Amino acid sequence: MVDREAARERVLDAAQELFYSRGIQAVGMDAVRNASGVSLKRLYQLFPSKEALVLEFLQQRDSRWQRALADYVEAQPTPEERIAAVFDWLHKWFCEPDYRGCAFINSFGELGAVSPEVAEQAQHHKRAFHDYLARLVKASGRPAKLADQLALLAEGAITTAAIFGTPEIAHQARDAACLLMHTHLGPDLPELRR
Repeated sequence: MVDREAARERVLDAAQELFYSRGIQAVGMDAVRNASGVSLKRLYQLFPSKEALVLEFLQQRDSRWQRALADYVEAQPTPEERIAAVFDWLHKWFCEPDYRGCAFINSFGELGAVSPEVAEQAQHHKRAFHDYLARLVKASGRPAKLADQLALLAEGAITTAAIFGTPEIAHQARDAACLLMHTHLGPDLPELRR
């Protein structure tokens, strides 16, 4: 059982790196086998199809992403600072040397039209992020529609930072988020950067 779990983790780690860096369609199971060191036979015992591996990659990535975001944001003392911290965390993510945008947007672009399961995973991820923003907005006492606006800012920043290769987009989105918070309820806001 330990061997099976260890092999499964090696395969998923390899898939995470390869699918995110190269794209799902560009990576065959042979490349995952080579990167993981797990035989092709064992690989197919663990994941009967490439789609099964892709879906597990997306589920794992969603869980890790949501947890990392919440850990960072929840360390802030006030609701307003937590909302601003979402954009600070995005900046931190955008600064990672292997940043290639959102794995869910990328996978939806590649496979969403032909794989309802991949489309569903992407929708689940985006819904969970929006729901998280809605909880932050509710805790701040601001109207629910602010969550929609913050989600648009964040999603736009994620895509724009990937296309232009600059993490500074997160600071611009943070400034806009702070202005939106100000228009929705008052001056108790994190200081704008600049």
